[in-house]
Amino acid sequence: MALSSLLSKPCISLLSAKPSPENKNNKISPTSFTLCSSLKTKQSRVTKPATLSKTHKLSWQQELKQAFQQPKSQNLQTNNDSIDCNIDDIDDESFQKLVDKRCVDNVRMLIVDAVQNAQAGHPGMALGMADIGYYLYRHVMRYNPRDPKWFNRDRFVLSAGHGCLLQYVCLHLAGFESVQLEDLKRLCKLGSRTPGHPENTVTDGIEVTTGPLGQGVANAVGLALAEAHLAARFNKPDCDIVDHRTYCIMGDGCAMEGITHEAASLAAHWKLHKLTMIYDDNHNTIDGPISLAFSEDISARFKALGWNTITVDNTHDDMDSFNDALLSAFGDTEKPTFIRVKTLIGRLSRKEGTSKAHHGTFEEDDVKQMRQKVNWDSREPFHVIPMVYREMQIQTDHGEKLEKEWFSKFDYFKTNYPEEAAEFEVLLSGGLPPNWETCLPEWSVTDPVDATRGYSEKCLNQLVKVLPGLIGGSADLASSNKVYLQGSQDFQHSSFYGRNIRYGVREHAMAGISNGIALHRSGLIPFAATFLIFSDYMKNSIRLSALSHAGVIYIMTHDSIGLGEDGPTHQPIEQLAGLRAVPRLLVFRPADGNETAGAYREAITNRDAPSVIALSRQKVAANLEGTSANEVEKGGYIISDNSGKSLPDIILIGTGSELCLCEESAKMLRKEGRRVRVVSLVCWQLFNRQPKEYKEHVLPSSVSKRISVEAGSSMGWSEYVGREGIVMGVEEFGASGAYLDTFKKFGFTEENVTRVAKSLLSQY
Repeated sequence: MALSSLLSKPCISLLSAKPSPENKNNKISPTSFTLCSSLKTKQSRVTKPATLSKTHKLSWQQELKQAFQQPKSQNLQTNNDSIDCNIDDIDDESFQKLVDKRCVDNVRMLIVDAVQNAQAGHPGMALGMADIGYYLYRHVMRYNPRDPKWFNRDRFVLSAGHGCLLQYVCLHLAGFESVQLEDLKRLCKLGSRTPGHPENTVTDGIEVTTGPLGQGVANAVGLALAEAHLAARFNKPDCDIVDHRTYCIMGDGCAMEGITHEAASLAAHWKLHKLTMIYDDNHNTIDGPISLAFSEDISARFKALGWNTITVDNTHDDMDSFNDALLSAFGDTEKPTFIRVKTLIGRLSRKEGTSKAHHGTFEEDDVKQMRQKVNWDSREPFHVIPMVYREMQIQTDHGEKLEKEWFSKFDYFKTNYPEEAAEFEVLLSGGLPPNWETCLPEWSVTDPVDATRGYSEKCLNQLVKVLPGLIGGSADLASSNKVYLQGSQDFQHSSFYGRNIRYGVREHAMAGISNGIALHRSGLIPFAATFLIFSDYMKNSIRLSALSHAGVIYIMTHDSIGLGEDGPTHQPIEQLAGLRAVPRLLVFRPADGNETAGAYREAITNRDAPSVIALSRQKVAANLEGTSANEVEKGGYIISDNSGKSLPDIILIGTGSELCLCEESAKMLRKEGRRVRVVSLVCWQLFNRQPKEYKEHVLPSSVSKRISVEAGSSMGWSEYVGREGIVMGVEEFGASGAYLDTFKKFGFTEENVTRVAKSLLSQY
């Protein structure tokens, strides 16, 4: 589109349109077009176009003349068409379009410079989506770089995480302290704040850690769910304190990953209308054009799921259509919006439109020509036009103003709704009221026996009474996992305030959405439940929970061959070993009610780390004497020992439902005069963190005769039993049968544990 045509086309402000009839509260958007001055009343969130100051226009005039009024080279078609009128005579809206176009040129040049300097990175998507990224940060999203954690900010997720350089550049230009020019120069370098994919624990302004494709889509659904839930609980007719939107950029790879379909299905079912998905439709993946493996109509798929779908054909030359798409998204109060943006991967380069642009550097002559196309050839690498900073400062100032207005609104809320405000403040401070842990039930050896999933149910339904942020659900197994929160409604479109989430059979999306809920950082404590065997569906999301410090609680029932009749397909063998290998992930396998309560206390206390609580379907033999909820914090501890001041002859180490086998075997051995210690190793990770002296106290190195008993893979247990110890585990896939018969088949009986112990004791 020629700029002469661009100049004659009127600009539509993001908030200048009137609300649709369906939008009864006049809430077209929780964002603002930054050339507009906001009206403060709730009744009118619409804004009016502001007039560009003469000083502002003068500051840009020379730069725009240089960029757009130079004659075209005879040998090179420039990217920026020369204009056919005097810049001095251009109206404000058209002038702003030229400013935006020049800012995008600067964004692209910074992307090229960073990749060339690092000799690494993924420039293709970043170059192709530069217009969109800039527009969102300059004209659309509400945020305050001076306070990146401001609660009511809009959330942005880059699901196509390989395009992180675009976000880094936008964060830098927007004024985030976390990304300086030096950080752009250190792209992908060890210890830099600009790693090869976005990491929320490394760079302020990054909401979630993305990279594995599709994960960010599920995270965005979780962020939008959190906003909808809190808005339903706390907003009042005269005061909205929760009112922000979630934006997500996804790519062709995200579209192909199954987690995207799962999460998008739920977003539409829940009608999360403040979620806007922007699809970078560049028709390329790493191996080549998407036609190699992908031919579906992705817009039709999202429409069938229940999304408002819009296609934008050409943002490179005309952003009005993207602006119109956003207006449609803001006006829809029943559906999330899917905006399909057709772009050119590797925009400006010789690789433009091909898979070769996805990653890697550019040839020197290609860089030279890219610079010539945007009239940049005389500038040093990493040059930023000073006015670009000032341009982005407009949005920063606006965001700071919005935050101040929000705090004033919250003061009003506290005055008029003190009880709700107190609860909201607990959430914003982490979600843990004083002495919350005292609500956890306690059990004695005289209480009726139950499965640990049954004890878990009792813990959850006590915790929900005191923890305002506890929210979660199961992948169509709530009645079996026993995780339904009694007295709390379901989270649905008609009851966003509900705290029971019905995920359906969508384990992978459930975990990814839970990460988004946790990383909303509003004090919500998400839990996600299924059978332990199905943790395989969720493994990538669980790993990202740990990497991104998302305190999700994964409740995994049916934790061993003890589930019996369902057979090998449902009997977890290697799952515990795999989960224990994940850094920062706390894996608990409690033996009874007291340890289950202790596991919940530790999982909830550790808000920056995810936890897995593995629970039995079968009832444990007893609530064991000697177990302790308090001792769970150490990961491993002694539950019984008849050695007195002497060292034990043998140490039996167990977890979960097998701990009672150790204790019963110990009783039999003690009758024969043996000194036997029984140790519960309920959480390896917590035990490994203990001081050396404590670990030596529990597992003295001089006691070499040790046996571990766990109905799962033996991998990892040698660290605790030593060279001379014996690991009783399962090296096959299990078997179908009654659980007692299955346990007997694999040697998990008191008699067999005793036999193995006697055999070991007889050795010198």
